[in-house]
Amino acid sequence: MAAVVIGVVAAVVVVVVLYMFATAMRIVQQGSVGVVKRLGEFQSVRQPGLHALVPFVDRMAKVDMREFPMTGDQQAVITKDNVSLQVSATIFCQVIDVKAALFEIADYQLAVDQLSRTALRAVFGELTLDQSLSERDTINTRMQDHMADAAMKWGVRLNRIEILDITPPANVLQAMSEQKEAEQHKRAAILTSEGQQQAAINSAGGRKQAAILEAEGAKEGAILSAEAQMRVLELQAEGEKKARALRGQGEAAALAAIDGVTVRPNTLAVLQLRALQDVAAAPNTKIVVPYQAAGLVGAAEMLVQALRGVTDGQATTGDSAGANGAVATNGATPPVPDPGP
Repeated sequence: MAAVVIGVVAAVVVVVVLYMFATAMRIVQQGSVGVVKRLGEFQSVRQPGLHALVPFVDRMAKVDMREFPMTGDQQAVITKDNVSLQVSATIFCQVIDVKAALFEIADYQLAVDQLSRTALRAVFGELTLDQSLSERDTINTRMQDHMADAAMKWGVRLNRIEILDITPPANVLQAMSEQKEAEQHKRAAILTSEGQQQAAINSAGGRKQAAILEAEGAKEGAILSAEAQMRVLELQAEGEKKARALRGQGEAAALAAIDGVTVRPNTLAVLQLRALQDVAAAPNTKIVVPYQAAGLVGAAEMLVQALRGVTDGQATTGDSAGANGAVATNGATPPVPDPGP
């Protein structure tokens, strides 16, 4: 009987020892810390590892020190221009003060969630619909500034806040779609008009350039034509100058040749007749032969008679007497001069 009692007592002692060992030894995982409370009062913070506690006196609460996301459900907010939106956000936070997280607030996760809801409504209430849809970075920054002080009091740090989704009402979405379509049509019309304008500008520039080139070509052509005409005139002037020089040289040579030979009376009479014929052949010319020129006619008559071999003195006297008058051309009758001595 005594042996049975001893065995039972031994078993009870073993169970109690095992229980005390199990309750006295605690393991804290990496990324967490243990908060030891002794008889309900904060005693210490234990880092990751194996720790021994006082049985039946100490209690340990483990707190995750890693950053964790808190995703809230969609909630209704009203913008500054009275548009109702469905918004959801994710908050990335981290416990940095274990004592404050456990003893300053009953449930810091619930507190952060509720604080984010009120901050979300406050921030969206200061923005219009267009700002709410286009300025998400601004919304994130404002929410973080709105929640930072209160969360820090609870030993929680807000690392960042991200807006997940913003859903406008169906009628607003329809209006936005129509507005977007109208803007696309407007942009297309503007691009079309700008293209037409640029095409007109390019066409006008091409015509201008063509007109300039054509005018420059006409100018250069006129200049070249004028230069050619000037060159022709210069060459003609030079030719006439050389011709006159050659004629002068020929006349000088002829005169020199005449000076070197003896001119017979018959030859001189022929030359005088030819000169008189050239003068009389000019149109609208009236020639008055004076008395002193009667000798010229007589010389011609003598030449003619000499050529014919006629030596009749009466014919020569009659012709000489008839030549004592004036000779006229072109139908004009010259006056008869007085006979000489």
